[in-house]
Amino acid sequence: MSVAILESGRGTAENTLDEVAAQHPDVPRLIILKTDVQRRGVHYTEAALDLLDPRLHQVMDARSLPGGLLRMQPESLLLRDGTSIIASPVPLEQNPYWVDEVEGQLWLRDGGDPLEAVEYWPRPDFYGRKTAGGVDYRTIVSAHPQSLCIVPHRQRSSANKDQLERDIPLRWDPKAVAEVIAAAIREPGRFSTVVLHAAFDPSGTEPFDREVDDAIEILQAIGQNFKAPRFPSQLVGTAFTERQLAALHTQTGLMSYTANLEVLDERIFEQICTEKARWVDYQEWKRRLVAAVPIFGRGRVNTSIVAGLELEGNQDRPKEKEALTRNLEEAQWLAERGVTTVFSVQTPRLGSPLAQRASLDYHISLAKGFHAIRRAHGLSVDFDDYRRGGSHPDTDLARLLH
Repeated sequence: MSVAILESGRGTAENTLDEVAAQHPDVPRLIILKTDVQRRGVHYTEAALDLLDPRLHQVMDARSLPGGLLRMQPESLLLRDGTSIIASPVPLEQNPYWVDEVEGQLWLRDGGDPLEAVEYWPRPDFYGRKTAGGVDYRTIVSAHPQSLCIVPHRQRSSANKDQLERDIPLRWDPKAVAEVIAAAIREPGRFSTVVLHAAFDPSGTEPFDREVDDAIEILQAIGQNFKAPRFPSQLVGTAFTERQLAALHTQTGLMSYTANLEVLDERIFEQICTEKARWVDYQEWKRRLVAAVPIFGRGRVNTSIVAGLELEGNQDRPKEKEALTRNLEEAQWLAERGVTTVFSVQTPRLGSPLAQRASLDYHISLAKGFHAIRRAHGLSVDFDDYRRGGSHPDTDLARLLH
């Protein structure tokens, strides 16, 4: 396997989108553009937001625009090839891409002429319904273009008090989750997988037993909507023991399992992922990923990293060339044992300790490297590809194989 390693280190002037596209002619320009939009974030003009219709599009809560004006925001964007862009609105001083209106159509801009037409995510029909208890379906299950995402536990944050005041539970009733899934899958041709995001919960007789038990209960409830013993599904959770993984597989219809390392460097994992490392250290996390392969199958066990996270912070962090080599070596080691590795794009925030973003060239080189490794080892990402996932530019490359 041959993977091009970029020669520039951190701190050098970034190449433009056109320059990066010229350096990587084997990567479709739309994937490069998607990666850069996710990396730099977006700014929606007022004209673009005038085209946002909550009856037709998925929307988020209102956010403040420059000047203090509050406007409802879109969930995210689609490119003309059907690829999802999961991009965050960021302040103008961070040099985001602009989403603007041109002759009644949404376009991406980067300073000058329109670059590419985009669309807002379409709103699914089930978003207009409520449970018998009066809870919006969309609060329980959120929709990506082709996947249904469940976060069964409410975040215990400053918003917790308000949630309690509104009688919104901290954990959804599995029956309510199953009710929403039942309504969603009735929409013809819309959704192709269910993704359950388990809460990091080390409680239980053994660490993470409670997290596993909760996931089993919800997956069993969802499974009642399907005739087959297994249904297209992904669990994003902690690195579980073999006993816990076997329980998930035998007691539910779960088809794929993901436990995210976040960074492929043991030293940085201990520094950044402190809560994970407290319970499962880096080497044990990798061992448990490999142990899941005989249970779920090759290509159905996955881990993700946040690209660029390994470059931030202390001065002794690696430069891009060194970090890329390290990432590919670790991904290769996992692939040889049947585990896939993908990456998400970090959108840094000004003032954050992780505010400097990795170059576009770094992201595209990493995408090519991960894709080449998976291809060399015959590992599929069907459960997390450009249609079902959308946040991983490297898995978008899998469509080139078909």
